[in-house]
Amino acid sequence: MLLPPLLLGAGVVTACALISVSALLDRRRAEGRARVVERDLEARGRYLGLLAQEMQTHGIALLGYATAASNAASGLESRARALLGLSADVSDLLANSAGPRSLKEEETRLEPILDEVIGHIAQALSPGRRAWRVAPELRGVVLMVDRRAMVGALRQVLARVIRQTKDGDSVQMRLVRADTNIAIVVEDDGNGQGAEDLNGLNVGNGTRGVGLGLVVARDLLRAHGGELTVEAVPGIGARAWLTLPRARVVEAPVPVSPPA
Repeated sequence: MLLPPLLLGAGVVTACALISVSALLDRRRAEGRARVVERDLEARGRYLGLLAQEMQTHGIALLGYATAASNAASGLESRARALLGLSADVSDLLANSAGPRSLKEEETRLEPILDEVIGHIAQALSPGRRAWRVAPELRGVVLMVDRRAMVGALRQVLARVIRQTKDGDSVQMRLVRADTNIAIVVEDDGNGQGAEDLNGLNVGNGTRGVGLGLVVARDLLRAHGGELTVEAVPGIGARAWLTLPRARVVEAPVPVSPPA
């Protein structure tokens, strides 16, 4: 017996509706699972980020004790440098998997940022020490940036300086101006980090690039329209350029010419 066309049509409509509802439920369940996974990844990322910071702080502390002690502490020193390297690896891994950086921009004076970052590292490094020399002009600069991001970028750069230098070595920080940008330049008298620490990019007798522990700093500067470049010559030292667009300068002291 054939079904009436009207009944047959209603059955088809009902079947299509059930299929659509089932597909919608499946899609919502998949979206729910994706959100759970995303939240889990975010939580793990935060945990690993905190772990990397803790490892960095303990590594600096160990290095400070080791380099301030006698030659008998050379084994401790190598382990401290390895711990700092591991912290840098974790930071870079997180940076490579992170999404776009969101910034909370505000007028930010560099002086308290420099004091905060240098003070944190110097305290962790004690009784080891570095000779910090910050140009007065750099302290007076005011930038339109994300303060937390600038703290993070400087901390990564200076932690790497600690890893590559010895007790009592000098670390200089100064300001360089150009027509389109400014740069916070960090120079050290360390060993001149090896090429493998800069992704193996060789230029002449030195190295140039970004390597272990600096991916976070580079990404934070790029989010501001800037860049991070490191130059190093083995046995002489290294120079890091933290560059930002000139338009981000809110206020900068006028350079004072030396007396004739």
